Amino acid sequence: MRTASTYAGLSMEGRHKSALEVARNRLMVAVLLFFAAFAVMMIRTVELGLSTPEQTQVAARQIVVPPVTVARADILDRNGEVLATNLQSASLYANPQEIKDAHEAALKLVSVLPDLSLAEVEEKLSSGRRFVWLKRKLSPREKWQVNALGIPAFQFQAEEERVYPHGRLAAHALGFVDVDGKGLGGVERYFDDRLSDRTLTDQPIKLALDTRVQYALTDELEAAMSAHQALGAAGLVMDVTTGEVVAMVSLPDFDPNSIRGSAGQERFNRVTQGVYELGSTFKTFTFAAALDQGVATLEDGYDATKPLRIARFTISDDHPKSRYLTLPEIFAYSSNIGTAQMALDIGSDKQQLFLSELGLLQPATIEIPEVGAPLFPDTWRKVSTMTISYGHGIAVSPLQLASGISAMVNGGRLNAATLVDNPDAWSNGKQVISAATSRKIRQLLRLAVTKGTGGRADAIGYRVGGKTGTAEKAVAGGYDTRALISSFVGVYPMDDPRYVVFALLDEPRGTKETFGFRAGGWVAAPVVKNVILRTAPLLGVAPKQEDDGLYQNVAMMIEK
Repeated sequence: MRTASTYAGLSMEGRHKSALEVARNRLMVAVLLFFAAFAVMMIRTVELGLSTPEQTQVAARQIVVPPVTVARADILDRNGEVLATNLQSASLYANPQEIKDAHEAALKLVSVLPDLSLAEVEEKLSSGRRFVWLKRKLSPREKWQVNALGIPAFQFQAEEERVYPHGRLAAHALGFVDVDGKGLGGVERYFDDRLSDRTLTDQPIKLALDTRVQYALTDELEAAMSAHQALGAAGLVMDVTTGEVVAMVSLPDFDPNSIRGSAGQERFNRVTQGVYELGSTFKTFTFAAALDQGVATLEDGYDATKPLRIARFTISDDHPKSRYLTLPEIFAYSSNIGTAQMALDIGSDKQQLFLSELGLLQPATIEIPEVGAPLFPDTWRKVSTMTISYGHGIAVSPLQLASGISAMVNGGRLNAATLVDNPDAWSNGKQVISAATSRKIRQLLRLAVTKGTGGRADAIGYRVGGKTGTAEKAVAGGYDTRALISSFVGVYPMDDPRYVVFALLDEPRGTKETFGFRAGGWVAAPVVKNVILRTAPLLGVAPKQEDDGLYQNVAMMIEK
């Protein structure tokens, strides 16, 4: 028989079972809610994973961020040295609608990016727009400093920045790009479509430039420009066989990494865009035409006893010998009188045709857009024929001169100048003079260095030949006798020509070392000599014992 205490125990046991059931049910509900929440989170995670950060940001903030800059192919020198490449960068933008105090935010931003204008930043941040660019292409340090401000409205867009590791070196050849990576000058502009083709960005463009030679040429021209207080300078080194430009320098220059603030004269390419009266360097072409067309031989000569008078012009010599001169003497002593008479024998029509075949009456062809057009008389009169024979009355670019000289010494084949590495470029050339005439021109160029006005270019062991060029600057109504364009074009080694080296100084001043002289033989020839001595070993041209046999026969025609 159950007692009261028994019923009490049973009642207590029932209450425990009931409480346990309630707890179990509540736990089940909690577990179900937990799994439901977990499922929602998983679904949301998948959604986020299937959308890009940009898409999420647009959905949340309703901001349309401009697309990132596409990759751009590298530019290399002939040895694989990187001249231009792309690096990852970040650009800063903001949503002004998320900024409560535009002035305070602008103050903070300018404190870490001091190159920004406070007024301009504040105006952008208070514009009420959803998107404004604040600065493009930040450095990693700048990005870190902006992030440290802790302003959520400031965001970054991943981009690529064009970088030129060698700074100013070869700036005029390479050119530059705008903030969006579009080519605006030089090779960057000429090959813009090719460089920005997303299917080809892993295939760099290889140039003919040699960074080592480029540096040596730049260094020597800068030193000469400084020593002679010149307004500017220009120079190039060209392979005479292929037309490849191994080095190209125009001073003053600019840094393509920081194009803002550079002046127009710094961007002006004196090698390809500038056209100048290059003086006696042109005598090389007059002699080549006369010898190739049978107008004269090296045994012939002309009377240079006194100046020539034609109309209101007088043609005289800077180094007068006041006697009859043989052709080798006319070339070595750089006689304007003798060369002008030779040009009359050639004739105006044949002179024009010959210069045209050399590409001296048309703009040069090369893989950059900065190319100048030559200047010459509309009407080719008798006096024009005479003065153009020695480089006055016609203006061409240094690039055109170098191409023409290359044809005079390489066996007579004219090749288009090229900035692209192309050892087979010679196959597209055309014959403009005979190989026999080319050999005679090499003899004369060597003679001008060993016996004539180009002696300061003689780099012992490298058999240098060349021609000086000095011309007064053309001004309205005539020429400025105080302003000279002084140049020298050299070739080496003359027994087997490999390279043309050209140097030009714009309005140089004489120094104590040059005894006050400022002509090409005094100020430009030493530049060519130094460049040859510094770069010939780099280009695989070894010095060797001088061989007088190349020019001995023409040297004998010079009066002692």
